[in-house]
Amino acid sequence: MEFLPRRRTLQAQLLYSWVLVKRFRFTFFMLLLLVFGGGTAMYFLLAHAGRPVGLGRAIVAAYFLLFAQPIIDIPDNGAVELLAVLIPPLGITTVAEGLVRFAYLFFARERNDKEWFSVLAQTLKDHVVICGAGRVGFRVFERLHKLGVPMVMIEKDESKPFLAEIRNAGVAVLIDDVRAAGALQRANLTRARAIVCATDDDLANLNVALDARKLRAGIRVVMRLFDDDLVEKTRSSFDAQAFSTSALAAPALAMAALDPSIKNSFEVGGRLMVVAELAVSGSVCGRTVAQLRDESGVLVVHLVRKTGETIFDPSGPCCFEPGDVVTVQATLQAYQGLREKLLAA
Repeated sequence: MEFLPRRRTLQAQLLYSWVLVKRFRFTFFMLLLLVFGGGTAMYFLLAHAGRPVGLGRAIVAAYFLLFAQPIIDIPDNGAVELLAVLIPPLGITTVAEGLVRFAYLFFARERNDKEWFSVLAQTLKDHVVICGAGRVGFRVFERLHKLGVPMVMIEKDESKPFLAEIRNAGVAVLIDDVRAAGALQRANLTRARAIVCATDDDLANLNVALDARKLRAGIRVVMRLFDDDLVEKTRSSFDAQAFSTSALAAPALAMAALDPSIKNSFEVGGRLMVVAELAVSGSVCGRTVAQLRDESGVLVVHLVRKTGETIFDPSGPCCFEPGDVVTVQATLQAYQGLREKLLAA
């Protein structure tokens, strides 16, 4: 698992170096022109002035003139003197303006250069683009990171507290307005499997979703929206997965208020489903997972033995023992029936 990120990073570094070379091609052209062109000109001009030197020495002399450090005597010749006067300011300007910026970008990739982000994103495929590094975006990142899904994050606020942890996980972060021209292209959206619009602005999320569909018609779009009415309209007319955080949280909060054993709740086909944690006791002891499913209509998704052993998705023949703790999924009615049995015991 660690080899692939290193290989992807090496590939990105090579691509990024090539991008920087293309971006600063005028700088490198000027350096070559000043060193080799200036050295060749000096070679012929010195020969014409009666002070011949080798071509290699003339090129080296031109190189040192870039930094205003002459290594050969300049004869009383107008053309040679003019060349010796012109090379230093042109060289210093080229080095200061071009090479320093090139070195800064090359050695400071972690400073969010957009080209570096774009190149790193080009190495990804079937990744998820997350827009917004707030609490919702961070929770999405946490879940996808546990699943090993590659991601890129777009966030306009550099001061967001979650960015450091996201970067430490190896996820590329673009500091930019997600609605800015080219932001989604830099995230390599055309090769992404999905985009999650998780900013705290409904209008921004809708705009980003529309832009994403323009770039890639069939991409899966998931949106966080605050307006519950807008959620249903978006689902029906836009063919997107839209969720209201308040609507998602409300059932869990309501059920937790009624019963502390209920950890989560959701609706399936108009029926309320709950996920609850219960201690095994009474008549449930000695029964199997399959029997509990058939008799009470509950699915056991997690079992913690009294010894501390944990079993996810236990098999049908697995028996319950006193002191075990089970996490079950069932309709609210089925759960309440099981709970009554345990309480009656």
